[in-house]
Amino acid sequence: MIAAVQQRWQRWWQQRHPRSDTWTLTQRNIYIVPTRAGFFFAAVLVVMLLASINYQLNLGYVLTFLLAGAGFVSMHLTHNTLRGLTLHLKPPASGFAGEAVPLEVVLSSPTRLQHGIGLALDTQDARLTSPAAPSVFVDVPAGGQAVAHLAYVPPHRGLHVLPSLRAETRYPFGLFRAWTVWRPASRVLAWPAPEKPVAALPSQPDTAGESRQRRASDSGEFEGVRAYRRGDALKRVVWKKAARTGELVSRDASSALQQELWLDWQATQVAGTEPRLARLAAWVLAAEAAGVAHGLRLPGVEIAPAAGQAHQRRSLDALALWS
Repeated sequence: MIAAVQQRWQRWWQQRHPRSDTWTLTQRNIYIVPTRAGFFFAAVLVVMLLASINYQLNLGYVLTFLLAGAGFVSMHLTHNTLRGLTLHLKPPASGFAGEAVPLEVVLSSPTRLQHGIGLALDTQDARLTSPAAPSVFVDVPAGGQAVAHLAYVPPHRGLHVLPSLRAETRYPFGLFRAWTVWRPASRVLAWPAPEKPVAALPSQPDTAGESRQRRASDSGEFEGVRAYRRGDALKRVVWKKAARTGELVSRDASSALQQELWLDWQATQVAGTEPRLARLAAWVLAAEAAGVAHGLRLPGVEIAPAAGQAHQRRSLDALALWS
């Protein structure tokens, strides 16, 4: 019985909060309750009213109802501070499991200046496995935008649905708390956390034609060069020639010792799926840092050798999504 009620409540709540990367705040999705200070303020007003009645203090009545009116105005101001805001989440970048992935939220106010807007990950979301960071507070200018920077730590590799975000305010007096719950639609791809310390890169057997040594002229330039191509690693650009002639050229891999490095699932020499993926992720980073063209072999997946940031991301994406 209790489980059925919880399921019905969850379905109703999800219908009221559909997943979207843009969330406009209206009276239908803003909630407001008194804070602890607000309850204490109400208790003081009750005591003042009873004292005024008991001692027939006209000035006591005036002060009591004046403060009560200020409290009601504070409630409306707190609610209106959120009403009309539009929240937009920019597409999040990928990151490594266990490390913070930055989230950028843009807050827009079409009409008025709105103070003290706090954003944070919703601590009641089951997907939030690590302690949430404190709220980030921003002021949104009238007819303008403000940016709030948050962070989410994916607990393991793979594609993660972002946890709910919570926007709240207690402006102006802290007597009431207004908030909304936002369920973004974006997902975060978490790469395997690279192994530390990094194991030595696997050695590859020499093949015919790979025994040629790098040849350099008296000026220190490589003899085999070609025109620069988009995506060439900066380490392969012949900067001396570029400085002298103004022409960008790259070292030609076919004229130098250029050994293709294969990062193979079978070469990891560790047990377990996640340790193997962690070692391969560390090898991908190490090979790219060394400027070595490398390929990736997984069961059912093969990525041809290449270099560059795009190739590195492609390899890490394959490791993150492999199953």
